[in-house]
Amino acid sequence: MNRDYPLEKTRNFGIIAHIDAGKTTTSERILYYTGMSHKIGEVHEGEAVTDWMEQEKERGITITAAAITCFWNPSYMGTDKSLMHRFNIIDTPGHVDFTVEVERSLKVLDGGVVVFDGVAGVEPQSETVWRQADKYNVPRICFINKLDRTGASFERSFASILERLNKNAVRAQLPIGNEGDFNGVVDLLKMKAYKFEGEMGNQVIEYEIPADMLAEATKRRAEFVEKIVELDDTMMNQYLEGKTDFDIADLKKALRKGVIAGKIFPVFTGSALKNKGTQLILDAVVDYLPSPLDVPPVHGLDPESGEEITRAASDSEPFSALAFKLQTDPFVGQLTFFRVYSGTIEAGSYIYNSTTGQKERLGRIVRLQANKREEVKKVYAGEIAAAVGLKDAKTSHTFCDEAHPIVLDPIKFAEPVVSLRIEPKTKADQEKMGVALKKLGDEDPTFRISSNQETGETIIAGMGELHLEIMVDRMKREFNVEANVGKPQVSYRETIKGTCVDEDFKYVKQSGGKGQYGHVRITIKPLEAIEEGAKIPKNVHRETGFEFIDSIKGGVIPTEFIPAVEKGVKEAMDRGIVAGFPMTDVSCELTFGSSHDVDSSEIAYKIAASQAFQAAAKKAKPVILEPIMKVEVVTPEQFMGDCTGSLSSKRGQIEGMDDRGLNKVIRAMVPLSEMFGYTTDLRSMTQGRGSMTMEFDHYDVVPPNVEKEIVESRK
Repeated sequence: MNRDYPLEKTRNFGIIAHIDAGKTTTSERILYYTGMSHKIGEVHEGEAVTDWMEQEKERGITITAAAITCFWNPSYMGTDKSLMHRFNIIDTPGHVDFTVEVERSLKVLDGGVVVFDGVAGVEPQSETVWRQADKYNVPRICFINKLDRTGASFERSFASILERLNKNAVRAQLPIGNEGDFNGVVDLLKMKAYKFEGEMGNQVIEYEIPADMLAEATKRRAEFVEKIVELDDTMMNQYLEGKTDFDIADLKKALRKGVIAGKIFPVFTGSALKNKGTQLILDAVVDYLPSPLDVPPVHGLDPESGEEITRAASDSEPFSALAFKLQTDPFVGQLTFFRVYSGTIEAGSYIYNSTTGQKERLGRIVRLQANKREEVKKVYAGEIAAAVGLKDAKTSHTFCDEAHPIVLDPIKFAEPVVSLRIEPKTKADQEKMGVALKKLGDEDPTFRISSNQETGETIIAGMGELHLEIMVDRMKREFNVEANVGKPQVSYRETIKGTCVDEDFKYVKQSGGKGQYGHVRITIKPLEAIEEGAKIPKNVHRETGFEFIDSIKGGVIPTEFIPAVEKGVKEAMDRGIVAGFPMTDVSCELTFGSSHDVDSSEIAYKIAASQAFQAAAKKAKPVILEPIMKVEVVTPEQFMGDCTGSLSSKRGQIEGMDDRGLNKVIRAMVPLSEMFGYTTDLRSMTQGRGSMTMEFDHYDVVPPNVEKEIVESRK
């Protein structure tokens, strides 16, 4: 069986945007026009194909990234099979609490369509997803949606992209009409106008540009062409010599190269809801977004030697794939979504998980059309599919050919900032709750479960109130677990601001029988950031927020006890010093110690290290850290004073103010602990007309008076 679609005719792309910009509606139109669904599901009616979870339908928001395979023929449903392209599309959530879904999707995608609301333009979450896409070097095209809405403005939204995201955005289309009069678009390369008629706008009709728009279109085309020729030296020289009538195919080729290199971002427009412009976006995906062959080969490490190796997108290379998402499916059990970077894999064969060193049988492979599945026998390089029934696979694990092992770069996830207590209502719920929490934790790496040793309570932590609310709701619906839930709490951290050198602790216990002996000397200091890709010495073990340096010389502590010392330090860090919060950003160096031929044991070194660390941390200026949120409040002008006053009273730092249409936008940094319930306050302050978005920005030291309150509340 050969692959149905060559690699150059495959596009893996995501639809990414701020909440409510119209991502899911755009995805639904794509499914309709590519013949995947026979009717269009609307988000506001709870009918969207990609929003298949109950909570998504009720709330009208996307919670999990849905992966869909569909096919597109740029000649508008023509019969020429040679033009057909395979699209693997991921519709990602826009809400900041589900940022993990965007992060993991961008890691495995080759390109992105960034959707903007034609009224609001660039919003806070647009900036976040744009930064995430920058981080993974994902080529993008832009789509300014909702141009039919009152207050929509293509030019204002375009200006906000230039100002807040990237100066290299360029108009590829112009809208014909605005708001209620919006009825089509002008393609600036072809200099033709397009309108969308027939059932659900499925007939794309090309006609001449309206006379009253010709001058504007000519001017904008000249700007567009100038931006394109800057990307190609030969064309640039011809342009400087006075040539302006470049061949459209050459312009497209240069533009494609520029988009893939991340040097230019063409901006398209339309209204997905009113079925205008979506087909032209699909053409743009074919024309400008990369196939798996156009992106650089994937890098990874050899698990044996630690050397860097690469895998090109080719069926003939050794197999390598990255698991980027787990999902519990009510019909088939656990689905593991993976992106194949090189080689091929067949259902029924064994796959080697190089992250864990385990082998598993790959029973079935399915390709998803949102909530429907198609069984496939074999997947090829550059494809996205899901494996059924893998037991040990987790997000970020690498699957590969055992004879040619490789560990691909893992996906890095943000730390949770909000936690709450949860307890089962009945004894029967208690057993089910453990299973449910484990499954949900496997699916979402930003959802953490821990238990308080002293009280025996279960604590769940996540990215925000909505995130935890939906997890508790899913537990109830998908696993039938009833639970009592406490109030949301801020996930504070602790760290040290100073250094403590050579803190010595000897743990000796002699009371009949075999004694215990452990002796360590440690130095602790604040952890310094290292540059990405920097080589880490062999005696240093580094993980997020912690570094352990083994500087023992001459075997004064036997090698087998060193891991016990590190474990003791980590346990002391988890318990905290000031108010019992986990510690972070600490570097601990084991400099000296001693051992006893008979009495030395792992437990003795663990206790000695833990006690030494606690004593050292108390001398190293320990402080409490709190999460600081980036807050954006949109309000009519008359309430601006009240809003800025209320943010300042919450220890907020006002960063700036802008206009957005008729409203004012206030940007501020505010501690999370002050923001619980703020949405309700804002509504009453602005007669229901204000809105707010916030996302985690960084951790910062809490002021002394607040620290005192926190410490007292923990007693």
